[in-house]
Amino acid sequence: MTVWQALVLGLVQGLAEFLPISSSAHLALVPWLMGWQDPGLAFDVALHLGTLVALAWYFRQEWGALTMAGLRVLRRRRVEDEAERRAMFVLLATIPAGIAGLALGDLAEHTLRHPVSIAIALIVLGTLLWWADRSIRSARPLKAMTWRDAGLVGLAQACALIPGVSRSGSTITAARALGFDRSSAATFSFLLSFPITLAAVVHKAPEAMVGGVTAPLVVGVLAAGVSSGVAIAVLLRYVSKRSYGVFAAYRWVAGVLVLVLWWMRR
Repeated sequence: MTVWQALVLGLVQGLAEFLPISSSAHLALVPWLMGWQDPGLAFDVALHLGTLVALAWYFRQEWGALTMAGLRVLRRRRVEDEAERRAMFVLLATIPAGIAGLALGDLAEHTLRHPVSIAIALIVLGTLLWWADRSIRSARPLKAMTWRDAGLVGLAQACALIPGVSRSGSTITAARALGFDRSSAATFSFLLSFPITLAAVVHKAPEAMVGGVTAPLVVGVLAAGVSSGVAIAVLLRYVSKRSYGVFAAYRWVAGVLVLVLWWMRR
């Protein structure tokens, strides 16, 4: 892999990770479209290190409060306030994705990275996102979340193991379907991404660095970090005033184009 290829993939990863358009799909499709060798899931996960740093910095106050709340729960063995409930909600919603990753990681790394399966996932989740965002009229704030809500969003996050589904797309769609307002749906999605991304980086990063810390790897991680910070800020500002419809439309167009290109290349 060249430095240029790593730069492109890093920028793609960072921008697509927090927009509901599937970073895993784009990281699999870009090499396929460009004729590059697929770097594989281990390199994709290594790029998430940059994403993780950007996420930790952007929500540093929130994560500080949640960490302290979690420690209080461990010490007292009970949940008493909103911060403590939110910390437990994040923990609960992370469990399904962790189990799915351990059980189906090999399937996601190989079989599910086929362009056709990615295209179908892009279109299907785009349709669900459009329906949830357009049809649900309630606007619940994040503080109204219940244990049931957190569990359902967590199950949705587990589906993101399939390239093309999108972790942020699945969790935002689930949160919108449960009636949360657009900004709350995005915020909870971002909070959920930290523990699962951290676990994936710890699990897969050693595999990505078998050949050592190379220049392409460093460039890719830095590019992912910068573009992730931009994506978080842009999405939160955008959905405070507008719908998720543009992302659903993008997914439809991207999915159809991939199917057409795959058919032409057969």
